[in-house]
Amino acid sequence: MFDRIHQRLQRQTQQQRQRERLVLNAPPSGLTRIGHKELVNFSSNDYLGFAQHPAVVHALEVGAKRWGVGAGASHLVSGHSQIHEDLEQALAALTQRPRALLFSNGYMANLALISTLMEKDDTVLHDRLNHASLFDGTLLAGCRFLRYQHLDMTSLKQRLARAQGYCLIVTDGVFSMDGDTAPLRDLVQISRTHEAMLMVDDAHGIGVLGPHGAGLLEQEQLSVNEVPILMGTLGKALGTAGAFVAGSETLIEYLIQFARPYIYTTASSPAMAYATLTALELLEKEAWRRTHLKDLIHHFQRTATELGLTIQPSQTPIQPVVIGDNTTTLRVARALREHGFLVGAIRPPTVPEHTARLRITLCADHRPEHITALLQTLSRLYTS
Repeated sequence: MFDRIHQRLQRQTQQQRQRERLVLNAPPSGLTRIGHKELVNFSSNDYLGFAQHPAVVHALEVGAKRWGVGAGASHLVSGHSQIHEDLEQALAALTQRPRALLFSNGYMANLALISTLMEKDDTVLHDRLNHASLFDGTLLAGCRFLRYQHLDMTSLKQRLARAQGYCLIVTDGVFSMDGDTAPLRDLVQISRTHEAMLMVDDAHGIGVLGPHGAGLLEQEQLSVNEVPILMGTLGKALGTAGAFVAGSETLIEYLIQFARPYIYTTASSPAMAYATLTALELLEKEAWRRTHLKDLIHHFQRTATELGLTIQPSQTPIQPVVIGDNTTTLRVARALREHGFLVGAIRPPTVPEHTARLRITLCADHRPEHITALLQTLSRLYTS
């Protein structure tokens, strides 16, 4: 077996796909540090800067003293504390769903949802660029698996014509590598016409989009009747850790009774739940962060266009610059790091072949001059 392992590792390196872990010596928000070098961080999903917000940090300390650091058991044994219950109710209220259920992370939430709801004679229909956890949940379910072209509703309808059993349409809300958004109103109409269930993974929309930061579904004014299944994460815009599913009383109770990734794991940290409640309060009290972030997005788009850079028309904090080949993408990312900018180099299989890219993410801790300096440097490096 180790022969095969060594061969795969060698091939990964030869194809310029080898992943590496950077060791940061400071919090990973707007400004960070690797070794002794300070960097402007354009690779974090801490979109609102809550991960090191003094109030959130203080709440984690208070929560640990009041509720403990670890839960000590699963939610269904003795690990479900009042603070978990309070957070679930707050998330249900934010998303305007009857009920919410906490998970340790978004990956586990997606595994739980799809593997629990679907059976072998059913069909799951995926946008081709959905997150890996959504595909893995479908594989775990062992049901039929069809992918439609990215954002292409004609392609989806064609796949639905071949579907069998109960059908579940699954999509990212905001696509994590492209920054574009799903056409939710079209998906709602198609799901109703074809009597399919609709599930949205809004990991990158929660906290950022919508009048109150409740995500893409709030922005599009879609109720639980139109989008019955919502998954959101707490470790991105909210700055803490964990995930949740929001939906009807029936959906949540079904997951509690039958979702193995929920039943057979230790409950998430109660101290973190306390900190997340504070982040939700800040979502309302410091709405200026979303406004500032929106201004930064416009500044990025305008400046990049003025510099002649080819960008995507993303209106979210995710701003990819597609380069194409792995070698050039890695070279540019490393050169940017030398110039004081931390940017992720994303390569296949995370993105489709020949679409390796710089995944630039903006956050409320950035200033316009950070973005201008990044883009001016990128323009010089990429054209040289």
